[in-house]
Amino acid sequence: MEQTTTTTSTGGHTAHVMDSILAESKNPPVAGDIVEGRVVALHKSSVIVDIHPFGSGIIYGREYNNARDIIKNISIGDEVSGTVIETNNEDGYYELSLREARQAIIWSDAEKAIKEKKTFVLPVKEANKGGLIIEWQGIAGFLPASQLGQEHYPRVEGGDKELVFDELQKLVGELLSVTIITADPKEGKLIFSEKGSDEKEKGALVEKYSTGDEVNGEITGIVDFGVFMKIEEGLEGLAHISELDWGLVEDPRKLFSVGEKMRAKIIEIKDGKISLSIKALKENPWVSAGKKYTKDDVVNAVVIKYNKHGALASVEEGVAGLVHVSEFESIEKLRETLELGKTYAFKINLFDPKEQRMTLSYVSGKK
Repeated sequence: MEQTTTTTSTGGHTAHVMDSILAESKNPPVAGDIVEGRVVALHKSSVIVDIHPFGSGIIYGREYNNARDIIKNISIGDEVSGTVIETNNEDGYYELSLREARQAIIWSDAEKAIKEKKTFVLPVKEANKGGLIIEWQGIAGFLPASQLGQEHYPRVEGGDKELVFDELQKLVGELLSVTIITADPKEGKLIFSEKGSDEKEKGALVEKYSTGDEVNGEITGIVDFGVFMKIEEGLEGLAHISELDWGLVEDPRKLFSVGEKMRAKIIEIKDGKISLSIKALKENPWVSAGKKYTKDDVVNAVVIKYNKHGALASVEEGVAGLVHVSEFESIEKLRETLELGKTYAFKINLFDPKEQRMTLSYVSGKK
């Protein structure tokens, strides 16, 4: 919200602003200085300000038009700050700019906010492929995606820019708690961060855990490449799709739901990020399979998926082997012969349960 008046309380903003406020100085103000004064007259197209002891200032013409949004809320007797743009004009006034003074004070406030690590709750105005646009005191600032907190960071595998943009657009209109980390008035650059002290707190939380720990949590998000799980307040981990189950998982949403309570094992902690495995706490079907099958066995298996190498056939839940396309004239012939969801007889060519590897050959005419 714009402040339409500025009292002497702004004297505490920063030293370089105060140095330019010369109302109590023996030296008269010069162009570029910020002066404070009391509004003594409001006319249709001008405002007269008493800048004792140097005389009167006037806001008119282009400067009046530029500051209409401020002037409409000003009353006689209010104290305002103005930047001197001309001294002793043809009518003997100091010509003032409220807008320029206001901008200077805003940037001063921004610098103060950085030093004090002050937090603001602001709405997201726009999104682009790099981050979000946030407005503060009339100045548009930028919140890079890399500075988003854990809750709002785009959960996109591989960092695809289009997908990141889609996620960022979902935040337009949302209120975010942010801090200012860069304020450069010359460049007009205002940079925000949503991380703030949260990252330090998160770092302290991560230090409590080690690889191999088993944790209880709640699923907070489901994406194509896995599920996010809240381990404790302020700390999440990711269970990649490959760590959700021993069987083939193509859509995590079919197995899990947001809010579901789960137990998982920490398999990696890197750069403050925790990787989880849900399947690690389930019995590994390859262990029992290693006791049942050997190379050259003929087994019945159901075709569960095609890929660029051929087809995957499941011998039992969680244990699947590859039927390579080289055994057929073409990929089309393979798919014509081995239909998804149907069971066929296969010979085990390679079986390594420790590495969870199996290759199969189709046994023609047998099911």
